[in-house]
Amino acid sequence: MKKNLIVGQSGGPTAVINSSLYGVISEAFQSSDTIDNIYGMENGIEGFLKGSIIDITHKISNEELEAIKTTPGAYLGSCRYKLPEDLEDEVYSNLFTAFEKLNIGYFLYIGGNDSMDTVSKLARYANSINSTIRIIGIPKTIDNDLVHTDHTPGYGSAAKFVAYSVREIALDASIYDTKSVTIVEIMGRNAGWLTAASVLARKHENDNPVLIYLPETDFNKEAFISQLNQHLEVTNNLVVCVSEGLHDASGNFVCENETCTEVDNFGHKMLNGCGKYLENLVKNHLNIKVRSIELNVTQRCSSALLSLTDLSEAAIAGKTGVKAALNGATGQMVAFKRISDTPYQLTYELVDVNEICNQEKRIPLEWITKQGTDVSNDFISYVQPLIQGNISVSLEDGLPVFAYRK
Repeated sequence: MKKNLIVGQSGGPTAVINSSLYGVISEAFQSSDTIDNIYGMENGIEGFLKGSIIDITHKISNEELEAIKTTPGAYLGSCRYKLPEDLEDEVYSNLFTAFEKLNIGYFLYIGGNDSMDTVSKLARYANSINSTIRIIGIPKTIDNDLVHTDHTPGYGSAAKFVAYSVREIALDASIYDTKSVTIVEIMGRNAGWLTAASVLARKHENDNPVLIYLPETDFNKEAFISQLNQHLEVTNNLVVCVSEGLHDASGNFVCENETCTEVDNFGHKMLNGCGKYLENLVKNHLNIKVRSIELNVTQRCSSALLSLTDLSEAAIAGKTGVKAALNGATGQMVAFKRISDTPYQLTYELVDVNEICNQEKRIPLEWITKQGTDVSNDFISYVQPLIQGNISVSLEDGLPVFAYRK
């Protein structure tokens, strides 16, 4: 008997999260001998609980599916909804009753760490009631902080955007023959993978960004001012890249000196203000021009600098997830295993989602150099292959053509 497949997206979007959705849908279409209908959850598991679903099988054309692949954001909508820890909570029985009414046999969830927590809970509940629904996680996050996978879809394109933007900012900062500091604040709560990618903006040794600060090490404001003074002796225009999650030796976020007070549903502090705090710090200690730039959501939503490598891997991750579910896998996440840097080679595997959720992968300390102000060539060898290849997004009247949920 045929079963139906349902797919959802969760957490912060990326430039290629919809490529993974494309992979799921296209593979499900090709498996019509096993899969009857394909449904999409509007706004993830939270929307599904409210009864918001899309009949993908009958409402998304092949033309629109192709457009979805290079559309940023989350086509199905997203959420930051935390399922209860107690698996006996009625929300689980309500969910699986709804699954049964829709004849769901396969559940795929595209997301990051918190989303894998959802996959874990649903898979464990399914096992406790002997449900045959196959539940699979498809990774995504520009933070690149999921464990047991070499990297995550979304990171390569965001890294490319950061490096490209910082190179442009560095050129702009260098036009005047006066001393200046430009601080670029980049996303990254506890892991500095994205900020570290700014190193790719350099064209030669000692080029900007001269200083890179990551949350893997403690930030010291006195050392920061001293390091600026030292480099300003040889470089007039300094570009400094910092992670939004910079913290001191006591674990307090630098941005807490400004406005870092709100938290999300998972208890994570809503970080903002790190760059502005450092801008004011420099103003108060150095008599030079200083400005801060927050790249903000452009890091994750820009399709103008899509990495072909990233886009392709995201789609394959989605396809792999469907194949895994059809083969009987459940409670697993699709993961990447790197074989080599040069030539760049990758394989796809499944990892128990319980070993992934609620953990974070950070940059190895041996890849952080110069007293926490730079990254090593090992990191460059790691990240360089992930930004390769370009994508031409279809244009109309000079602007990109995206897919919009009706």
